[in-house]
Amino acid sequence: MLWDNFSKTCLNLVISRIKLLRNRRELQLINMRKEMVQYLQTGQESIARIRVEHIIREQNILAAYEIVELFCEFVLARVPIVEVQKECPLELREAIASIIFASGRCSDLPELMHLRNLFTTKYGKEFVAGAMELRPDSSVNRTIIEKLSVKAPSGDSKLKVLKAIAQEYNIEWDSSNTEAEFNKKYEDLLDGSGSSVHQIQTPIIEGSVSSPVVSAPRDKTPALNSPVIDAEKHQVRESPTSPAGGARAGVVTKGNVVTMGHHSPAEEMPSTSPSSSDALEKARAAIAAATRASAAARAAAELAKVKITNQ
Repeated sequence: MLWDNFSKTCLNLVISRIKLLRNRRELQLINMRKEMVQYLQTGQESIARIRVEHIIREQNILAAYEIVELFCEFVLARVPIVEVQKECPLELREAIASIIFASGRCSDLPELMHLRNLFTTKYGKEFVAGAMELRPDSSVNRTIIEKLSVKAPSGDSKLKVLKAIAQEYNIEWDSSNTEAEFNKKYEDLLDGSGSSVHQIQTPIIEGSVSSPVVSAPRDKTPALNSPVIDAEKHQVRESPTSPAGGARAGVVTKGNVVTMGHHSPAEEMPSTSPSSSDALEKARAAIAAATRASAAARAAAELAKVKITNQ
């Protein structure tokens, strides 16, 4: 009997509050539509495309309130049946589940929270959790789920509302620009699926990549594979005693000399380009630099030996 009184009181309060809120929101919706007419008449379509979402949201809330009001009236008429049965009746399952679902999404109706607590004590937490989380067996009304969704309205629905407003107030409005704006596809920069390509730098492998000074087309590299280069490489490797000489030799070998063991068939073809002489000049300059570096390394090593001997 106590549950009967509480449930009837809460249901009556919800129905009364919904009637007041519906009247208020309907007036607010009329004013919003009039403002939309002014935006369309003055050519402020960019503002109209934004404000139309508020109109759609108000329309959805009004439709949800109407459904909740009908379900509350239906449950109010079946309160004696609900009080007698321990399990939720099948004919009331959709209405009760929809009221529970709307309680967490209609902040203007605090009485729905009291109803949810009553249904929790009556049917248990699992029943209420199933309706709140939209489980497969929750039986929540699909229309009220759609109307209370926080998902942004689609471009087609916004364009439909704008056309309906223009037709209602007899406005000659060209919707071609708005249609093109709604049909425009914007790039999503958050999921990484845009047109930008993430470039990955590959590590430099010693002896397999040449520096920009010596780099030339693939058909010009065989000119570098001469005995002179092999001799210079041999001279660089002969002076490992000095740290400075070894470091310089490593730089020369990595940056200026291309190794013999990693050439493709295209690289082994003879050079026929007119600019092959430029590549040869650059190669000779690199060889001369390597020679000077090796000589400096040998001089540094000999100087270090002399100092050690004097000490």
